[in-house]
Amino acid sequence: METIKLIVGLANPGPQYQDTRHNAGAWFVTELARQQGCTLSSESRFYGETARIQYQGSDLRLLIPSTFMNRSGQAIAALANFYKIEPESILIAHDELDIPVGSARYKKGGGHGGHNGLRDSVAQLGNNSNFHRLRIGIGHPGHASQVTNYVLGKPSADDRTSIDHCIDEALRTLPDAVNGDWAKAMNQLHSYKQG
Repeated sequence: METIKLIVGLANPGPQYQDTRHNAGAWFVTELARQQGCTLSSESRFYGETARIQYQGSDLRLLIPSTFMNRSGQAIAALANFYKIEPESILIAHDELDIPVGSARYKKGGGHGGHNGLRDSVAQLGNNSNFHRLRIGIGHPGHASQVTNYVLGKPSADDRTSIDHCIDEALRTLPDAVNGDWAKAMNQLHSYKQG
């Protein structure tokens, strides 16, 4: 069973990006830290904000890179290499265009799907894409030419509420995921319907 030792929330740094769709992964890690009563603090050697928590009886490290999205892997590799964490023990939370707002999916491995944060993560982890992902649905604007403005834009109030509810649901399934019971975690999360 592959247990998780590092959870990463992808984001762009700075207040101007804080509430944009591209930062949905960071929203997940921020909420996890809040629920665990810990504060993420800036650590320059890991190019991001980090925390260490006891979760499900194990050491778990949290990371929000403070590099720009297309350099996310620099932070992930720095921390993973330092603590000798294999890609298979990493869960990266990120925004996902191909999933509707209010849904989320776990996935292991695969391509980057055009996501610059995932692309750099794969490259910096020695071209190893075998990490786990939490894909947080943000919906699609409808045309490829609109994607950049869309992911760097803020969701409507209703969409943000749906995403937040979805993050809460993902957090409820996280103990099983962290402990390596992916079938149970996936079943719970993938059958979640807002209503």
